[in-house]
Amino acid sequence: MSTPAGHPDHTHDDEAAKALAGDLDAAGYTVAAIESLWERGAAETSTHPGAALRRGHRVPALRALAHVGADERSLATLVRCFLLGVPVASVDLAAALPGLGAARAEALGMVRLEGDQAVPVMDLRPYAFTDAAGSGEWWIASDPGEMTTGGALPEEYVLGVGGASMTLSGLLLQRPTATAFDLGTGCGIQAMHASRFSDRVIASDISARALRFARLNAALNGIDGIDFRLGSLYEPLGGEQVDRIVSNPPFVITPRRDGVPAYDYRDGGLVGDAIVEAVVGGAAGHLAPGGIAQLLGNWEYRRAGDDLADGLERVAGWAAEAGLEYWIVERERQDPSEYAVTWIRDGGTRPGTPEFEALHGAWLEDFAARAVESVGFGYVLLRRPADGRAPALGRAERLHGPLGDVSGGLAAHLEACLAAADLVGALDDGALRALRLAVAGDVTEERHHWPGAEQPTVILLRQGGGFGRVVDAGTGLAALVGAADGELPLGVLVDAIADLLEVDRGELWDELAPATRELVAGGMLRPVVD
Repeated sequence: MSTPAGHPDHTHDDEAAKALAGDLDAAGYTVAAIESLWERGAAETSTHPGAALRRGHRVPALRALAHVGADERSLATLVRCFLLGVPVASVDLAAALPGLGAARAEALGMVRLEGDQAVPVMDLRPYAFTDAAGSGEWWIASDPGEMTTGGALPEEYVLGVGGASMTLSGLLLQRPTATAFDLGTGCGIQAMHASRFSDRVIASDISARALRFARLNAALNGIDGIDFRLGSLYEPLGGEQVDRIVSNPPFVITPRRDGVPAYDYRDGGLVGDAIVEAVVGGAAGHLAPGGIAQLLGNWEYRRAGDDLADGLERVAGWAAEAGLEYWIVERERQDPSEYAVTWIRDGGTRPGTPEFEALHGAWLEDFAARAVESVGFGYVLLRRPADGRAPALGRAERLHGPLGDVSGGLAAHLEACLAAADLVGALDDGALRALRLAVAGDVTEERHHWPGAEQPTVILLRQGGGFGRVVDAGTGLAALVGAADGELPLGVLVDAIADLLEVDRGELWDELAPATRELVAGGMLRPVVD
């Protein structure tokens, strides 16, 4: 497919980016201001424009913009052009971007000037976030989406901030680090997030087009210190080691055949889940001792006769073979048809068309060739052990269903759980007995009884935050969690519960010790350290 018109192939212009940033700031082009427009539009039309936009419908938003006052005219022009993808009058664009001007906007690859009209060829929208360093807001430029193009996306398409991007940025550990590497940076969003906690960031992509957008976004938001490099996987690093790797790799499993688009932003060019295997296995050679990698990925569950090659176990195996510690969380699992439909639709091909049917068939044939039964999606955290230390952390778990309350992202929860898992993982049973634990404040207990029964048939422990874990606890574990207030050592509590339940102390310890380790690693019990 041809490259979209207006792509930012021009020499990067820091002065133009600075002028554009000044204009966007002066117009109040922010998340809050746009939400205010939509709220007023909802009050007038009984249809929320923001909700309609999330479903791919822009008419309610256009109707809302028709009612703005003169003081919001520049904001409305920017929203109409760069968020909704609708042509605007060139004079209106020039008025909304007085510092940059319409001609320089065209030179920067934002619009195509046609007579008295400015046709948008770039998506540019505000993006707000909160992390350990505080709240922030950036402007993010990318290619226009399906709502603007009205059809299938070009293969060179550069994605903006999507759901996967926000998921990964919310997972990123926010401890200070020296050098971070963003593998497959795309529009640059993960590199920008990493820059808030890293002295130095290297960002790479196989797409020169993506790197141009990434450079523009960094300049537009005044972010220095990102070294952008062209290349595949770990090639841009050469022999260099880094302290942190972050990657939203092109993990989508796509048939490798003629007639099936291979999108730069999501398709890694390898068969099946081999791109994720390559990212996982290659991390070992580029992480400094103690360094951590975090990525998203898909993995296949493959049938061989009566045997099923478990997808989650396959990923854990890749990490273990590379000598890495790992914590892998599978969040979702789809059957082949559901998976195919999700990603064909993501590329802008609409159901009911001959093109959609052909792609659906190609996807199913590709999965059948490898006997793929289903595809998992989730989060991968890898760590290179410190020099001289054998891998200790090895967790692979399925946590399907909704998350708990995770305002601000899962990063803080992951950080605390990783530290807790390291702590209890280093303790033998004797040291574990001496540990004092307190139940986390977001844990609640739920009991189910048969009508008229004195004892509960099911006791569930529910985590209100983090991954929203639900643990089926027996009487002994429930009693332990209920008594865990940080005052008494674990061994004393278990012995007291055994006496109360009139069971053998040693047998109860053997039952509760591994369960306790899991609750600590999952953030439901917290170590109390003086």
